[in-house]
Amino acid sequence: MATAQVLRPGPAGQPDIDYAPNLDKYQARVKRRTETEQLEQSLPAGFPSRLDSPLVWDGADIATKYDWTYELNDEEVEEIEAALKHFRSLNKPLGFVSKDTFPLPKAHKALREISNEIHNGRGFKVLRGLPVTKHSREDNIIIYAGVSSHIAPIRGRQDHQFEGKPADVVLNHIKDLTSVVDASQIGAPAYTTEKQVFHTDAGDVIALHCLQTAAEGGQSKLSSSWKVYNELAATRPDLIRTLAEPWAAENFSGQGKQYSLRPLIHHAPKTPTQPERIMIQYARRTFTGYWGLPRSANVPPITEAQAEALDALHFLAEKHAVSLDFRQGDVQYVNNLSIFHARDGFTDTKEQQRHLMRLWLRDPENAWTTPEALAPRWEHVYGGVEAENSVFPLEPRIRSSSAGKKLE
Repeated sequence: MATAQVLRPGPAGQPDIDYAPNLDKYQARVKRRTETEQLEQSLPAGFPSRLDSPLVWDGADIATKYDWTYELNDEEVEEIEAALKHFRSLNKPLGFVSKDTFPLPKAHKALREISNEIHNGRGFKVLRGLPVTKHSREDNIIIYAGVSSHIAPIRGRQDHQFEGKPADVVLNHIKDLTSVVDASQIGAPAYTTEKQVFHTDAGDVIALHCLQTAAEGGQSKLSSSWKVYNELAATRPDLIRTLAEPWAAENFSGQGKQYSLRPLIHHAPKTPTQPERIMIQYARRTFTGYWGLPRSANVPPITEAQAEALDALHFLAEKHAVSLDFRQGDVQYVNNLSIFHARDGFTDTKEQQRHLMRLWLRDPENAWTTPEALAPRWEHVYGGVEAENSVFPLEPRIRSSSAGKKLE
C-alpha cells in the first residue's frame, strides 16, 4: 500500500504546519503568539459577536435535541424503484436525471422538508434505506441522483475533464486507491485510508452516498462552523480578523491562476429576505499541500497567524463534532456553508472496502446568497453544467485537482 513519501520544499517562509494537525505544535504556537504579539481584541467591522440559530449546535448533546435520520418506508422504496424503471424507459443519458424524469409524487414532500432542514434548520440530514446491494452501479447512481434531485436539483461540476476530454463530471467516488495508484499521484486524502481533517468542499450542499462501509473505522464527523465561530469570536477575535483577510489558496486543478486570494470567512448582513449569516470555506490542503501535491515554492507562504487559525478551526471543530452512524445505503446531506466535515482513518479488507459517491448540489428555492468573494468558485462549480455533457463515472478515479503533479 502506498504511503506518504512524497515530500518537496514549500514556499520560503512557510510555517511549520502539515496537513495532519499537530496539537503540540498548535499549543506552542498559541503560547508564543499570545505572549509575544499584540493581538487584536475586536472583531472585523459588522461581524456579529454571537450567532443564535439552530445551525449553532454542539455534538455533545445534539442527539438529544435532533433526530438527523430520515428512514425511507416500504412505500417510498417501492416508489423509488418505480422511478428507476421510469427513467430507464426514457433511454436518456444519466445527465437527464431530474425530479421530472425520476418522479416521486409521494416522497417528494418529505425530501423537500429535508432541503429546508439543510438550509434553515440544523444543516444536515441522513437519508436511510436506499436499496444498494440489489442494483448495478449505474442503477445506484440513477437512484442517488434521482432522489437527490428532489432535495437540490442542480448538480455541480467536480471535474472539467473525463478520459482526457472536456466534460462536466458531476459525480466523484471517495475510495482508497493507494493499492493501485502511486503515492506521488495522489494529492487528496479522499483517495487514501488516512484521516481527513475538518474542511469544507465547494458549493451549497454536499451529498455523500455510502455504497460500502470500511471493515474498521472511517467514521463520518460533522461540526457546526457557527459554533466554532461563536467560540472564536468570544475568545480570539484576532483569529476572526485573520480568517477575514485574503489567503493565497493554491489551485491544484491546472486551470487558470496558480492560486487565488480570498478570505476563509464571509459575513452576510441581514436582509429583508435572509437572516445574518457567517460562512467559512476552506480546504486545509490548499495551504499545506498533501502527498503528491505539496505547496508550490512560488505560492506565497501562509503566516504564523494563518497557521494558528487553521489549527484553531480544526481543533474547535473536533471539540464540538458529532459522529454519524453512516451505514450502507445512507445518503448524508450537509450544508457546506455552515458545517465542517471530516473522517476518521480506516482499514479495508479484500472483502469490505469503504466506498462513497459524492454530489455537489444546489437548491434555488432555499439557496443562500453566494458571497462575492466565492462567486468565481461557485460559477466554476455550477455555471454552464449541461445535461448532455454531464458525466457520472462508474468507477473511482482521481479528479484533476487531486492528482499529483506527475499527472499534470
